[in-house]
Amino acid sequence: MKTVAQIIRSKHSPSVHTINPETSVLEAIKLMALHRIGALLVLQDEQLVGIVTERDYARKVVLLGRTSKVTPVSDVMSTPVMYVNPSQTNEECMALMTDSRIRHLPVMEHGKLIGIISIGDLVKDIISEQQFVIDQLQHYINGERG
Repeated sequence: MKTVAQIIRSKHSPSVHTINPETSVLEAIKLMALHRIGALLVLQDEQLVGIVTERDYARKVVLLGRTSKVTPVSDVMSTPVMYVNPSQTNEECMALMTDSRIRHLPVMEHGKLIGIISIGDLVKDIISEQQFVIDQLQHYINGERG
């Protein structure tokens, strides 16, 4: 079972994309599209104050008839933000995400933002762990026959 710290280290792009709460929703969506991500962490004075996701955009801007150009991220971001620490396990994170119906978890250490993990990161990690177990069992079975 891997920890959040191990999962972050194994990511192809461990960088965290952030935005200011006063930035327009349109700029947030452009940034998400540019980086091919589904969420941005909202920081004010280096403090995590929210998260804005594609789901927030769909439900709080599009469906409510707001204008992306003039609506600030602070009007649509989700808050408070659930987060995890680097020592938590993939299973703990999966349970939290499933129970809370969220897809992204910031990673905080000593009050500082150090990363973000997505449900996709966790699924990829769990599949990798399962494949390792399968490979080990196949080697064991083949070794016993030889």
